[in-house]
Amino acid sequence: MPVQFDSALFLKSVSSSPGVYRMYDADDVVIYVGKAKDLKKRLTSYFRKNLVHIKTKALVSHINSIDVTVTHSETDALLLENDYIKQYMPRYNVLLRDDKSYPYILLSNHKHPRLAYHRGPKRDKGTYFGPYPNGGAVRESLHLMQKIFPIRQCDDLYYKSRSRPCLQYQIGRCSAPCVDKVTSEEYEAQVKLASLFLKGKNQQVMIELVSKMETCAQSLEYEKAASYRDQITALRRVAEQQEVLSSTGDMDVIGAYYASGVACFHLLFIRNGKIFGSRSYYPSVPAQTDMDEIFSSFMIQFYLNGDSQRTLPKEILLSHSFDDLPQLEEAIQAALDKKVEIKTSVRSERANFLRLAVTNATNAVNTRLSHKNTVEQRFLLLEEALEMTTRIQRMECFDISHTMGESTVASCVVFNREGPNKADYRRYNINGITPGDDYAAMKQAITRRFDKIDKTGKIPDILFIDGGLGQLRIAQKIVDEKFANIDTAPLLIGIAKGEGRKPGLETLIYGENELSFSIAADSGALHLIQHIRDESHRFAITGHRNKRQKTRNTSTLESIAGVGPKRRKALLQFLGGIQEVKGASVVELAKVPGISLDMAQTIHDSLRG
Repeated sequence: MPVQFDSALFLKSVSSSPGVYRMYDADDVVIYVGKAKDLKKRLTSYFRKNLVHIKTKALVSHINSIDVTVTHSETDALLLENDYIKQYMPRYNVLLRDDKSYPYILLSNHKHPRLAYHRGPKRDKGTYFGPYPNGGAVRESLHLMQKIFPIRQCDDLYYKSRSRPCLQYQIGRCSAPCVDKVTSEEYEAQVKLASLFLKGKNQQVMIELVSKMETCAQSLEYEKAASYRDQITALRRVAEQQEVLSSTGDMDVIGAYYASGVACFHLLFIRNGKIFGSRSYYPSVPAQTDMDEIFSSFMIQFYLNGDSQRTLPKEILLSHSFDDLPQLEEAIQAALDKKVEIKTSVRSERANFLRLAVTNATNAVNTRLSHKNTVEQRFLLLEEALEMTTRIQRMECFDISHTMGESTVASCVVFNREGPNKADYRRYNINGITPGDDYAAMKQAITRRFDKIDKTGKIPDILFIDGGLGQLRIAQKIVDEKFANIDTAPLLIGIAKGEGRKPGLETLIYGENELSFSIAADSGALHLIQHIRDESHRFAITGHRNKRQKTRNTSTLESIAGVGPKRRKALLQFLGGIQEVKGASVVELAKVPGISLDMAQTIHDSLRG
């Protein structure tokens, strides 16, 4: 079970200012957004012992973390709360879906892009067009565009499973890229025309449609010409319906704060004069670095990152000026081919936005420093509980995850004096063992982790094993072998789950002498052990689920040597599906284009074991 949210520790660093809070579950999904005149007082009310409302009890039971955004007034908090609810659509908020969030058209980023209706957070990669005034306008646009641009609108699962054209191809509303009825170049040309139209650059599209209409008229195909005329008229009407946000008031507002080695850049994304979202960034800062260098480095890396796929506004407001600012402005304009103004001195409403960004950056740094101090304190308590004479600089924890022996994955998570060090996390796909054998899985994972270790490698001070005595013995044996010629070896500790798997009842076991011991349930040392244990479990189960899903979605033909994507598609298209391929004889398989008699025999034998 995951460690319960430490509300007392969190509330110590919460500001009493007005603001907005976002509550996250264990999967890092926003489950509730709220506002408060006094954040500390409001958040404290969630963690009273005598909660009355069932909904509040259910909400609190799912809280894994809370993110706070400070505002200058309760009115600002109300506006920001509304924007966040539109963005995250949390399940514990009251949602007025039809008129509180706006729909978009999404042109996806696939090999063969699709046009799709989209409402809510922009999680899918691609280009978003809109927002539209209502869902009906989007559906009408998609319906009419399907008549002009033969671009697929089916979902990915349907698209990938096709072995023959669907009805949309038969009626001329899709070019069937799923079964190669159109070349990639021709399909890309259609996608480009659709994209240009949705961007408002529709002159080229209209010229082509008018040309087709005139050609049909000259060929005496009046019905077709009338159809093109009606489609051009309809698309012009759709273009008028589309609500595109005004560029007025579109800006990025960046407030920065730097203290005790921690820097925070808080960004407010202002679109059409409203806060559409905010985010804090914490760059890694070397010691004794001045603020000018920090600000300059952050701006360059953030805005000149070609992979970020962000929409750059015409205006950027900064809380600090620095020497390289004019050069940075020129570099951004040259790299992105877009005019942008970077300002540090503003008045009225813009100044309010800038003050809000700085306030949040300051609050974020103070919160993070408080967290760092807490982690450091927990490390000191753990050193005291284990009676260690040296400082703990690195800890690792291993866990195994599988479903009835299927898709076994081992995880290795790493903590240092600042908490989780996710850059050093590792997963190991476990193969060649009896399904469900956790001992063999642990042996393979530990062996691979320390297979080529030497005294210059990353050696943990403590190695935690999420399991009982059996797994701990396996790990201790491997460590003894691998560190036989190395002076420093990690201290192994097993974490055996307590009664009912309840946090606080864990039994800890030393690997060397197999002595059991326990730490008080309210000790920060145990909380640190629980944190690294739960993080290893989360990391393992996430990897396992991904591997299991990939395995279950993989065709049995992919495991046959010599059968690549082209032969696989030819088999499915020629014979009509995977079941027909499995039931086909060698002679029938050999009739498929590109399949020789020897290959047919190989496929036949492989599918029958």
